[in-house]
Amino acid sequence: MARSRHGNGLDSSGIKEKLTDHGNSSWFVSDPGTNGSAVPEETQVDKYGFTGGAQQSSGDLAEEVPIEVLRQREAKWLEMLNSWDKWMAKKHKKVKERCQKGIPPSLRGRAWLYLTGGKVKREQNAGKYQELLSQQGDPTWVDIIERDLHRQFPFHEMFSARGGHGQQGLFDVLKAYSLFRPDEGYCQAQAPVAAVLLMHMPAEDAFWVLVQICEKYLPGYYSTGLEAIQLDGEILYALLHKVSPTAHRHLKKHNLEPVLCMTEWFMCAFSRTLPWASVLRIWDMFLCEGVKILFRVGLVLLKCTLGSQEKLKSCQGLYETMQLLRAIQPQYMQESFLAQEVIELHVTEKDIEKEHFNQLRRWKESHGNLQSKSPPRMHGAKAIMTAEPPGDQDLRQRPNIKVESLLLPKQDGERGTFDHKAEVRQENNTTPSPPVGNPGYLQPDPSPLLKHTTVDGSKESVSSTEHDTYL
Repeated sequence: MARSRHGNGLDSSGIKEKLTDHGNSSWFVSDPGTNGSAVPEETQVDKYGFTGGAQQSSGDLAEEVPIEVLRQREAKWLEMLNSWDKWMAKKHKKVKERCQKGIPPSLRGRAWLYLTGGKVKREQNAGKYQELLSQQGDPTWVDIIERDLHRQFPFHEMFSARGGHGQQGLFDVLKAYSLFRPDEGYCQAQAPVAAVLLMHMPAEDAFWVLVQICEKYLPGYYSTGLEAIQLDGEILYALLHKVSPTAHRHLKKHNLEPVLCMTEWFMCAFSRTLPWASVLRIWDMFLCEGVKILFRVGLVLLKCTLGSQEKLKSCQGLYETMQLLRAIQPQYMQESFLAQEVIELHVTEKDIEKEHFNQLRRWKESHGNLQSKSPPRMHGAKAIMTAEPPGDQDLRQRPNIKVESLLLPKQDGERGTFDHKAEVRQENNTTPSPPVGNPGYLQPDPSPLLKHTTVDGSKESVSSTEHDTYL
């Protein structure tokens, strides 16, 4: 399970051994719906592009949106995307609400690119993707990537043909990433994530969104040793104790460690677990609000599956429990049900961060310091956008940039403007540094100034460093 750093699975932290010991070494390796069979030659393609398999057969679990409602949503999203900075700064709550309702399919790729900051990242690194494509790549990573291509959504028309344009695009994105972060290389869990992105946007855009997911949303998830995912597993169980004590007690009773039930869920952002309509709906929220959405989905599934004594009657041991979690009942994964449960579940970024520090302290007591150092985790699009205001270079190139604050005195009915560099100096002087050893979590809340700042015509910076690891 874990990182194919040498093509033979994880070489540290004992996760591979734990999976093998429980007879589930292939649980997180096979693609859902394949069952080892070949893609049928003549099949009907559904609206998502699937030609068969589990994720197509669950089409009846999708929420049907009336065409007139869909057109109205498209018009609203076009308005937002055309004035993205202002909407994110002044009306972020409305952006979040519209993501929760589901992004219109025709605009999903563009919306994901904007939400993650991938558009800004691409513009800041013009020509970088083409430069990476022109390079040979590490032969070890190239070989592993090539062997993984056919495993990614083989029942989807884009990836069903060996050597087809979909697999070639996937190869390009993954190879480029291994070159972009040579100290991390390639991780198998990145392949399904990249494949989902390629279904919705060009390869270059998919590459930069993948970079943002790895660096901002899930930093440390794909690093050697899987420390960040193990910590998040403990956080999930701690939150489960509050959300569903019955489910938590059952998992602890049978010593079902978090890594056995949530690693693929989180590392692949549920793309290999849920019906496709639910995958897209969850991703809309995840890329807007951050990792708390993944925690909420995991908590909902565990609570619905193991949250009462009645449900546990047929689940008397570790094997039965794992089998139940491998085949979650369809009604719990239905798009509208799952989305509503996730929205209503009160688990916040603060809850996650509070528990993270608790688990980090326990980790140090039992394991010592973390081996992998990751950048701070950003909890969603708003945090990413406000983390790094326009740099000096942007200001020199576009001296007419005006930064407005709701906190400054208004003059003649207008919001006051102020010197951007002075704000940056104040931000740098007042924001505490993240804790040493933090595997990739949110810094303390941005300063009040940045929280309520709009940047007209700016290019928000979203640079950072990155990590990776999986199957």
